Amino acid sequence: MSNNKKRVAWVTGGGSGIGLAGAQSLAKEGWTVVISGRRQDVIDDAVAGIVKAGGKAEAIALDVSSAADADTVAKAILAKHGQIDCLVNSAGLNIPKRNWENVSLEGWDQVIDINLNGLMYCMYAVQPTMVAQKGGTIINVASWAGHYISRLTGPAYVATKHAVVALTHSFNVEQFQTGVRACCISPAEVATPIMKKRPVPPSAEDMARMLQPEDLGRTISFIANMPPHVCVNEIIISPTYNRAFH
Repeated sequence: MSNNKKRVAWVTGGGSGIGLAGAQSLAKEGWTVVISGRRQDVIDDAVAGIVKAGGKAEAIALDVSSAADADTVAKAILAKHGQIDCLVNSAGLNIPKRNWENVSLEGWDQVIDINLNGLMYCMYAVQPTMVAQKGGTIINVASWAGHYISRLTGPAYVATKHAVVALTHSFNVEQFQTGVRACCISPAEVATPIMKKRPVPPSAEDMARMLQPEDLGRTISFIANMPPHVCVNEIIISPTYNRAFH
């Protein structure tokens, strides 16, 4: 795709980790990037870094667990830019007390609200616009846990990421004739701040051998910049030294 044509990407969870790396990579490719996250100061810093590097970026705060807020942000982007060409659903979390012996219903609801409901709300908010444009790309950040079940991630996270994979493929089955496409990225361990939420955080040595955020940033750009007739349905990506194989 030519960088001469205006392209607008909305990245949720864009203040840090995979979302930030995706926003940075898209901005380098000439996209105008709108970053959303819960903390205004964090997304403002993310935007400042992109602008300093010569990119085009804006910040709009958002709690993805609110369908009304997701719709409001999508409409604000449309009001200013007239288009949304790519949605990157990167907002996600896990909780320290995540296993059957200690998970609470409140913890379960928190993970479901962000990882699944929030992702769906943002897809729902952009779908009419992308269909009207006869084109658009939705990139959902799923997880290795969306295919492989382990004790490490806990039932809520595993359930949401399996659901994200299924939801993405369901979207393509129903929407392929509209010109809109969706991809789920299912990464194994990525060295992001969410690792600190684990009951036993990984060592610095293990973090260095994991996928790095910029690896996922490049992956997001690869998908988004594919020509319109190409749908990358899913990418499963892992570090060469994959601790899941132990």
